[in-house]
Amino acid sequence: MTEPLLLAPFGFLSQLRQHNDRDWFNAHKDQYLAVHQQVIKLADRVLEGLTIHDDLETPTGKKSLHRIYRDVRFSKDKTPYSTHFGGSFKRASAERRGGYYYHLEPGNTFVIGGFWSPSAEDLLQIRKQIQQDPEPLRDILNSNAFQSQFGELLGTQLKTSPRGFDPEDNAIELLRYKQFLIQHKFTDEEAMRTDFDQLIVEQFTHMRPFFDYMSEILTTDLNGESLL
Repeated sequence: MTEPLLLAPFGFLSQLRQHNDRDWFNAHKDQYLAVHQQVIKLADRVLEGLTIHDDLETPTGKKSLHRIYRDVRFSKDKTPYSTHFGGSFKRASAERRGGYYYHLEPGNTFVIGGFWSPSAEDLLQIRKQIQQDPEPLRDILNSNAFQSQFGELLGTQLKTSPRGFDPEDNAIELLRYKQFLIQHKFTDEEAMRTDFDQLIVEQFTHMRPFFDYMSEILTTDLNGESLL
């Protein structure tokens, strides 16, 4: 029977939580390198499945993976290593917006996608488009498919209305967002399945209606003319 790809990586991460220091990590470097290869194999499978449905710039699963070494220069938390494996896949071309991210950690495994820190120009463009016609986004967010997979739109929000927008605007609950994120969480049992790569691809595919909508409003003006 095929062993789940995350069985050994999750075991390593559980140990790393208890021994997050350089001496322990260096003593177990061979173990890390072995589980790192298994995570790369999982990422390669996800990439293979995802490219059936979307065009990506990320060339390999290895290139998608983030470093386990933390940058602690400006952090109060000085532990040197992340206690999860994570990575991202970038969509290809200026016409395709949004990014696919995965986070693999015992008890806290999820995929998330969207727009973490849109530029001021992009954020204004998003808000103007939503203000003009909020119904397409509402239709996506209120659909059974979206709510069953992602629940609700996530991201930091203003407590008041954005500058230049009416506090009484009928789309104000959407205009307050500064980030636009959607997330799906997995149980450890799901992460231990031998077809877990397919579960990730399935959730990334479910993100497409949201991504396609956001891509359209970011690449066209209020008259529907291309900005590219």
